[in-house]
Amino acid sequence: MNIFDLLFIVVFCATLVTLFVAASSAIRGRGARARRLLCGYGICACVYLGIVVLVSLFGARRVLNLGDPRCFDDWCISVEHVSRKPAHAGISYIVTLQISSRARRVSQREIGIVVYLTDDRGRRYDPAPDNSAVPLNVLLGPQEAVAATRAFEVPADAREVGLVVSHEGGFPIGWFIVGYETWFRKPTLVRLS
Repeated sequence: MNIFDLLFIVVFCATLVTLFVAASSAIRGRGARARRLLCGYGICACVYLGIVVLVSLFGARRVLNLGDPRCFDDWCISVEHVSRKPAHAGISYIVTLQISSRARRVSQREIGIVVYLTDDRGRRYDPAPDNSAVPLNVLLGPQEAVAATRAFEVPADAREVGLVVSHEGGFPIGWFIVGYETWFRKPTLVRLS
């Protein structure tokens, strides 16, 4: 948890309190007070969301190396090994991932995680389907780690290939937190070359 996560929690709590006070003022017949509260809140909310969007617009893409963990709270994933070999339509990448939990007392999993390769032109290459592969949302016990392998095929003209770990689906809470990989900010890239 970083300072921007804490800031979001404060803003969220302030939102709830403001809406409660405005609603109770309106119910008690103090409509002018409720309107002033909501107007002030609207201005503050626009400023806060403007900061979120500006940081996403001008924030640099985070780049990791092999072995560097990409963590979401206590759940982490890292690229441990990459092998390349020629394939019939390009190059085949076999990526070994380590999925781990830093939690000390609870079992956990991360829902909605996807991995894919991307190149210097922004093209996306999803892993080859493999029903026997360890799922990325595997339930991990405290301090547990498991290995997972994904195979990708990219064209021979792909340059600067990297792996992206991202959330897809679900409610996009990151849209409201400063510094998250949403709006205009590209997701973190693990350099494979």
